[in-house]
Amino acid sequence: MSIQIYSNPTLEAASDYVRNFLEEKLPESYVFHNLTHTENVVESAQEIGHDISLTEEQLETVLLAAWFHDVGYVEGPQNHEERSCKVARAFLEDRDFPEEKIKEVEACILATRFPQNPEGLLEQVICDSDLSHLGKFVYWDRCGRIRQEMLLTNSRVMSDQEWVEFELNFMQQHDYHTEIAKGLYGGQKAKHIKQLKKQRKRLDPERAKRKKRKKRSKKKNDNEDLELKQIRLGRGVETMYRVTYRTHVNLSSIADNKANIMLSINAIIISIVVSTLVPGFGTNPKLIIPTVILLAVCLTAVVYATLSTRPKVTEGKFSREDIEQKRSNLLFFGNYYNMDLEDFHWGMMEMIKDNDFLYSSMTRDLYFLGKVLAKKYRFLSICYTIFMYGLIGAVVAFAIAFAI
Repeated sequence: MSIQIYSNPTLEAASDYVRNFLEEKLPESYVFHNLTHTENVVESAQEIGHDISLTEEQLETVLLAAWFHDVGYVEGPQNHEERSCKVARAFLEDRDFPEEKIKEVEACILATRFPQNPEGLLEQVICDSDLSHLGKFVYWDRCGRIRQEMLLTNSRVMSDQEWVEFELNFMQQHDYHTEIAKGLYGGQKAKHIKQLKKQRKRLDPERAKRKKRKKRSKKKNDNEDLELKQIRLGRGVETMYRVTYRTHVNLSSIADNKANIMLSINAIIISIVVSTLVPGFGTNPKLIIPTVILLAVCLTAVVYATLSTRPKVTEGKFSREDIEQKRSNLLFFGNYYNMDLEDFHWGMMEMIKDNDFLYSSMTRDLYFLGKVLAKKYRFLSICYTIFMYGLIGAVVAFAIAFAI
């Protein structure tokens, strides 16, 4: 392994210090997190840093972090990053290294904790360097050493099948942070993942069948849920349209009843006034003005009540092109009463076959029903307002006429 130090006294000293430190203090059971791993991380950091064009100062920070990032393993894996920071700080303080730079080195070391969440370019470089072996040809050797280390340090025994599953999950969840690392190691890492999948298939041939059955079952359940959802959606939509149509029809009936009431009342008043008061104008001329006011009020109210109930005559015909373009509404008789039976039947069949066309027609029908209702109630509002205030005015006029 060739590691260039770029003639940096601090890095040379760090290299010698870490080598001696690990050789003297690191237990032999750590067959992965050892000097070889550290040197591999330093080499990868140099490679990535060079391709990213880090400055000498930035590269120094990253390489120092690479040398010290795992020295805390001499006391075990738990919180080893914090212990690595302490060792690095003690080493750098002895050499009067700037405090700001020491903090940068510590930040890079702490960034290697799992799960990795580096902030800034330097932390990303050290994180990618720490796991660069995943995309190198040494992966299988390092992979075996990790498994051996777990057995020696934690007495954790895993079958081949369990180990492949464990390693595959780790590989698939990991991703390099820098584009340089993805280019350098991503391709080989993808090949390793494929090889792990082949091993898993070889070790557990029934897994693919179970997965296929599970996928088929899930698809079936999803289809059933979709069908059930569509059924519920269809019923819900039908209920909405049915209730809305019923409400519109009831409101229209109420409006017509109110208009009939106004027509009846005003017709009676006009009949009484014309038959009793008008003939007496010659003998009692003071009744002329209040009578005329009353008649005008009643006639105006009759006009607006009639307008609210007057039907609107439409063309009553749609062309086949309108139906094909979904511009027609065949649910209202006023739109098709002039059509041929054959064209109407064809149009209805086209609408029934197309849910979008059907719901669109029903929606359009509701819209225009609402427009008609708004017109009815606007005329009725004017009619009742005129009748109420006009009747008050007429009574006042009669009172004044009789008082004179």
